[in-house]
Amino acid sequence: MKRTLTALAVIVALSSGAAVAQSRPAFVFTAIPDQDETRLVERFTRVADYLEKKLGLPVRYLPVKSYPAAVTAFTNNQVQLAWFGGFTGVQARRRVPGSEAIAQGAEDIAFKSYVIANARTGLKPSKEFPSGIAGKSFTFGSRASTSGRLMPEYFIRKAFAGRGPEEIFSRVGFSGDHSRTIQLVQSGAYEVGVLDFTVWDLEQKAGRIDASQVTVIWESPTYPDYQWTVRGDLDAVYGAGFKEKLRTALLAIEEPEILAQFGRSKFVPAKNSDYAPIEDVARVTNLLN
Repeated sequence: MKRTLTALAVIVALSSGAAVAQSRPAFVFTAIPDQDETRLVERFTRVADYLEKKLGLPVRYLPVKSYPAAVTAFTNNQVQLAWFGGFTGVQARRRVPGSEAIAQGAEDIAFKSYVIANARTGLKPSKEFPSGIAGKSFTFGSRASTSGRLMPEYFIRKAFAGRGPEEIFSRVGFSGDHSRTIQLVQSGAYEVGVLDFTVWDLEQKAGRIDASQVTVIWESPTYPDYQWTVRGDLDAVYGAGFKEKLRTALLAIEEPEILAQFGRSKFVPAKNSDYAPIEDVARVTNLLN
């Protein structure tokens, strides 16, 4: 009889635990689409599988088509977590009170942009801002990209006495993502462009860059960039301590295949105030609404 009661107690406990887990909604996250979609799905599916094991509930990655769509999904509570760039993170946290940056790549503390040029321009690498890009056709990445638009536009205006891109270049475009920027400059569709340095490095390792056609001509000063941002109501929805459990899981990512796809060596703690410089620049360039 005692064994039977004990067995029943275990079954009840397990059933109760399962019921609690099932009562919580699936955990959904997204990311800004800063690279080729196929590679992003592969990367973040790995992250979803990892988090599902660490958090003990279903985890799903929600792909989006644009940077603003990632911010909107976060604002509308379609996702509880997002891998944002510096600028989109600032936008999202301003719209969702209580939201918080909780982790970043070690490389995101001092991030940088690369200005690249098609070989036919004759532009060469320089430590000084390449004033020779004036008059050339130029492509940014996404309009809301930190490394592909916000910070580069700030550096461009600083180098050209406050003049805007439309006053400097013969034609200005927005590729949509960093991988596409490389393709456009390498093909000669645009003579010059700017992008996230980690994407350049990843594409180079993957053999997708023809060094005879495109090269880096300038590296920007550093600034804070990407981060994982969470909504402020996580514990209310998923239970007390869930946010810290999530933070711990993100900081503990050690799988080489995940880190390699991010172009990061590890993840480290982050906080909202780390991105104050990005917010300041967004105001100066009139990009923060």
